[in-house]
Amino acid sequence: MSDRDQEKKPLSLNRSKLELSKTVEAGQVRQNFSHGRSKSVTVEVRKKRTFEKNESGRFREVKKDLVEEQAPAAEKPKPEVKKEPVEEPKPRPVAEDHGNLTDSERAARMAALKAAEERRKQEEVEAKARAEEEAARKAAEEARKAEEAKAKAAEEAKQKEEASAVSDSDSPSVEEVEQRLAASTAKGKTSKPKPVATPKADQNVMQGEPAEPLVPEERRRAAPADAKAKSRKEIDEENARVAARKRAEEEAKGRAARGKADDGRRRGKLSINNAMSGDEGGRRRSMASIKRQQAKAKARAQGPQKPKEKVVRDVVIPDVITVQELANRMAERAADVIKTLMSMGVMATINQSLDPDTAQLVVEEFGHNMRRVSDADVEEALVSADDNEAQLVGRPPVVTVMGHVDHGKTSLLDALRSTDVAGGEAGGITQHIGAYQVTMATGSKITFIDTPGHAAFTEMRSRGAKVTDIVVLVVAADDSVMPQTIEAISHAKAADVPMIVAINKIDKPGANPNKVKTELLQHEVVVEEMGGDVQAVEVSAKQRTGLTELEEAILLQSEVLDLKANPERVADGVVVEARMEKGRGPVATVLVQRGTLRTGDIFVTGPEWGRVRALVDDHGNRVSEAIPGMPVEVTGLNGVPSAGDDFVVVENEAKAREVSDFRQRRIRETQAAAMKKSALENMFSQSGEVKELPIVIKGDVQGSVEALIGTLQKLGNEEVSVRVLHSGVGGINESDVTLARASNALIIGFNVRANQQAREQARRDNVDIRYYSIIYDVADDIKKMLSGMLSPEVREKFLGYAEIRDIFTISGNKIAGCMVTEGIVKRGAGVRLLRDNVVIHSGELSTLRRFKDEVKEVREGYECGMSFAKYNDLQTGDVIECFENEEIAVEL
Repeated sequence: MSDRDQEKKPLSLNRSKLELSKTVEAGQVRQNFSHGRSKSVTVEVRKKRTFEKNESGRFREVKKDLVEEQAPAAEKPKPEVKKEPVEEPKPRPVAEDHGNLTDSERAARMAALKAAEERRKQEEVEAKARAEEEAARKAAEEARKAEEAKAKAAEEAKQKEEASAVSDSDSPSVEEVEQRLAASTAKGKTSKPKPVATPKADQNVMQGEPAEPLVPEERRRAAPADAKAKSRKEIDEENARVAARKRAEEEAKGRAARGKADDGRRRGKLSINNAMSGDEGGRRRSMASIKRQQAKAKARAQGPQKPKEKVVRDVVIPDVITVQELANRMAERAADVIKTLMSMGVMATINQSLDPDTAQLVVEEFGHNMRRVSDADVEEALVSADDNEAQLVGRPPVVTVMGHVDHGKTSLLDALRSTDVAGGEAGGITQHIGAYQVTMATGSKITFIDTPGHAAFTEMRSRGAKVTDIVVLVVAADDSVMPQTIEAISHAKAADVPMIVAINKIDKPGANPNKVKTELLQHEVVVEEMGGDVQAVEVSAKQRTGLTELEEAILLQSEVLDLKANPERVADGVVVEARMEKGRGPVATVLVQRGTLRTGDIFVTGPEWGRVRALVDDHGNRVSEAIPGMPVEVTGLNGVPSAGDDFVVVENEAKAREVSDFRQRRIRETQAAAMKKSALENMFSQSGEVKELPIVIKGDVQGSVEALIGTLQKLGNEEVSVRVLHSGVGGINESDVTLARASNALIIGFNVRANQQAREQARRDNVDIRYYSIIYDVADDIKKMLSGMLSPEVREKFLGYAEIRDIFTISGNKIAGCMVTEGIVKRGAGVRLLRDNVVIHSGELSTLRRFKDEVKEVREGYECGMSFAKYNDLQTGDVIECFENEEIAVEL
């Protein structure tokens, strides 16, 4: 028999103590889970006792077998699983058996039971009273709702009476109402009385519906109504039906009027009476609908119209145009343009730009005429038509003197200028600009251009400015043909300019003019003496001999060329040189080629524009105009142009600004494209920043300079390199020193020297100038400089080991008592902390002591105390490795 079925023990006194039997029994149960797992849990069994009243009014305990016996004898109880009933906790009743209780306990328990019974009865009475109150409240709420419904019905009846009073003649008159009232009264006397209608029934009557029969309860409560009132309700019902019928007829009339295209819109103001009586006629047509109908009727009356002809437009297409702008210029919808582009396979949005070819296809698809324009068209106005032959007059030739350095080019130019008659009469010539005119004894004029080297001449030729008419090639009779002489010949042939050879220095003892003429044959320059067409003149700039023959040869060549220009047209020319002067601003030396340049003209030169404020000739005199072939200084520019830029006079300032803006934009685009290309090319070739050594090279001959540049550029690696800022032939001057100072560069002079002004400026600006005569010495020195610019190589040098024997703590810092087992330990050197041969920290020694004294180093076999900088995780047995870093210079 289980514990659950055991007989429950009654309350009893044990050893003069009142105890209760245990109602909770605990036990251990092992639960088994999947995968062989189990768990031991504690299970509590609670015992419940149920009591009921017997016939005498006392409580007794109900046994489980007694519950089963109460079932009817005819029906066999079905076997059920016995489950312990779950009930709300109740006060524990007193058992029937009171044999073991004392009299006082028994009396107390009986009094408690009686009090509980009284409380139960009181609760039943209170519950009944609450139910009655709730019923009364509901009845009052229903009565109030009935009153409200009745009042609402009366209000509606009153409104309907007012509406029927203002209705048309279809409503019954006063006599008809009295007759109907009399008839209804007589009928009411003979017939059975009708039941009184409730508010709900009255509302149904007002709405034209039959009244519902009254239930007996309502019939008892309803008050009897007189016959006259009943007749009034019938009259109201009749009036409501008449009004509804009238509204239906009005709506039918409105629909018929709208069907016949009649103007059925409402006239006058909408009042409350009209709205209540239904005179507004329902929904009316709008004015827009009526106008549309009238327009359609007018179109049908006029008959079919011819389709509109498509307007063909002239569409101007620039270099870049958006879809929206193209649609606007064609007067087409942007959606249609996008559809056309999609049919062509171009997916574009309304703000996307189109190229001119695609835009042309779209314009042709829509049937319009297309006219292409470009931003470069602004420069077309600068190109003028050819001049009339009747207006052409002769102009002075423009001569450029070229040749090798130290062949007497400068001396020859000075000698030619000294033959100027006007200058001689004035007592000397002061050259202010790079171009000047020489007047011969015969009155003929020759314009000479002092070009600053071959680079400037090549720049002018590359820009397409054919400034020079004749080239005078100066060759020294003692040196013959040199590398720069060959270069000058190449430039002259490339520019397709006739050449005159001037053999200089014929007064020197070792002069050999025939050797010069013979060597020129190697470069396809054949003089007239050898059957060619090139004039050769022997001159001496020092002795002033042969200058007249040279001038005559220049004039003869100009006659052969037949140089003419039109002075009556707008001026154009070429910028020879330009500079920025303090107090004057940008100043340009301009050689007028065609037309006449006057003060106040608006001009464009390269990316700059301006207005001529002043014209100054080569003698420093202000002039009012400059004719073709005349060099002048021009002021009034807004910027400094480049040598070789064209110079064109335009009609107004707006045109000058337009051309200048276009050219500046084109220059910016070109520079941006070049920078982008250079960045892409150097992106992978340069892993880091490359250090450069800037240098300026000046040599005695061009061959030596080129060889020197090639040798130096081969030096260097990925980290350092040589950058040649400037190279040239000739001595070192002030401009070279200024360039080197601005770029912090080194000046190398190969078989040349600096003049006194350059030396003083270099000393003042701390610019280093070095002179060499052997190319290998230059290469060695530059190699050493590049090696010094290289980052030194860092190597680690091992010093020694120290073993930690003990740890001391002083002022929060751990001090390691160590024994140097190998090498030496230095203060300030790098250290690594090894624990089980694994590096756990790298740092520096902050303290190294021998006993109580600070020492610089401790050698092998001695004890010392060490502490690390910002590290205290030290343990006995750790090993300290000491090392130091060394920097070793790297060589190329």
